[in-house]
Amino acid sequence: MAEYHVENFGCRASRSDGESIAAILRHRGLASARHPADADVVIVNTCSVTAEADRQARAWLRRIRRQNPRARVIVTGCYAQRAPHELAALPEVDAVIGNSHKAQVADLALDYAMSPRSESNAGANFVPASSLAPAVFVDDAFAHSELAALPFAADAQQTRPNLKVQDGCGNRCSFCIIPTTRGHSRSVSLEQCFGDVRRFVDAGGQELVLSGINLGRWGRDLQPALRFEDLVAAILRETALPRLRLSSIEPMDWSTDLLALYREFATESSRGNSPLNAARCTLHAPRLARHTHLPLQSGSDTILRRMYRRYRPWHYAERLASIRELLPAAAIGADVMIGFPGETDALFEESYSFIAAQPFTYLHLFPFSARPGTPAWELHRQSPVPARAVRERMDALRSLAAAKSQAFRASFVGQTLSAVTVELGPDGTTEAVTDNFLKLTLDEAVPANRMVAVQATALTADGIRGLLAPVTSEPRPHQNIPHLIPAALVY
Repeated sequence: MAEYHVENFGCRASRSDGESIAAILRHRGLASARHPADADVVIVNTCSVTAEADRQARAWLRRIRRQNPRARVIVTGCYAQRAPHELAALPEVDAVIGNSHKAQVADLALDYAMSPRSESNAGANFVPASSLAPAVFVDDAFAHSELAALPFAADAQQTRPNLKVQDGCGNRCSFCIIPTTRGHSRSVSLEQCFGDVRRFVDAGGQELVLSGINLGRWGRDLQPALRFEDLVAAILRETALPRLRLSSIEPMDWSTDLLALYREFATESSRGNSPLNAARCTLHAPRLARHTHLPLQSGSDTILRRMYRRYRPWHYAERLASIRELLPAAAIGADVMIGFPGETDALFEESYSFIAAQPFTYLHLFPFSARPGTPAWELHRQSPVPARAVRERMDALRSLAAAKSQAFRASFVGQTLSAVTVELGPDGTTEAVTDNFLKLTLDEAVPANRMVAVQATALTADGIRGLLAPVTSEPRPHQNIPHLIPAALVY
């Protein structure tokens, strides 16, 4: 039996695409290789949000070619869409398929899996979809609907899979290349979303993560138009999904109606609203995970304006205050960019102070990366931030984020939480994720994809440890987490 391997880079929406491609290949007779070096065909599903993401993909391509010289290698994803000829010129690559034709990746992979690398450079049954060079299948991302057409892998060989319900982005942030690589915003129909969720529930799934490139814009392009809140409400009220988690949502898409759904399905008062059996309430298992992620990018109003972001710091702070008041035990995360062109020491200090004052429990930090074709590309040429300053600022925010994370995690020691098991560890422990996005090491062996009540016993380097708790355990009321701003960390 021919074997495949899918290597995913980037965001949850991209990983959902990779999971779908893998599910198609399994359904059509291929087996998942134990290791990429054993695969007959390798699909590299790339990201291109930063130059570092491009570099990581190229490094991985070189490594897999050394390990597996006979495999046919297909590159897809955002890097493939942005720079197809750059990738096609690499000796490690057999074919490049952009996001514009991502739904056809499995067809070419099946052809390639049946032929060694020394044979023809393209599958015999695969017809190029554009006028570009042979083995390059890329077209204008704005002209295609295939980006949202990959089927959901309800049989994905993992727990907590991503269900991509939206693709593309209509925002025009000055630093971002993603609208060019993903096209305009498009939504999966409500009917298809329902079908996917129900198949997941029927397969025994416990937690599903809704994902998209600009998730809060779901439904705006449908006829009749719908809102993202309509989708979330319908899933929670009309299916028996045990837990729904929402991935990143832009600050301006956090409406009062969306917050009302958290009040209904993620708080103590939600206990009577679940269509599941009442016993689940004793596990304190909210059906809408107490976890919110709002991209910030910068806490400086001046930098936000240069980024073309559609909110001001005070708008963002108001939304976070509403979330924390409603969900005192929720994980709250953000993306933060350091070193945007023109970011002076004073502007960084403004951003640092804003971030320190907010109730974040984790941060995704990354340095600015100039992307060709974006407005920030020219800004970078005019006023780049010195690399040393970027490193120092990254270090300062890493320390602040670590302190906030530790304070948040420590507040749960001795409390009961709900978690979904992910995989068994080599030492008889179990890796799991709590509903409020804490990495949990369970000191007992429990099969994957089980929802359990756990008693947090101690901190780990980046999470918590715990033991299975009796189902009758009730959590103590959780207090708001103090804004931890150690004096030593003030920049």
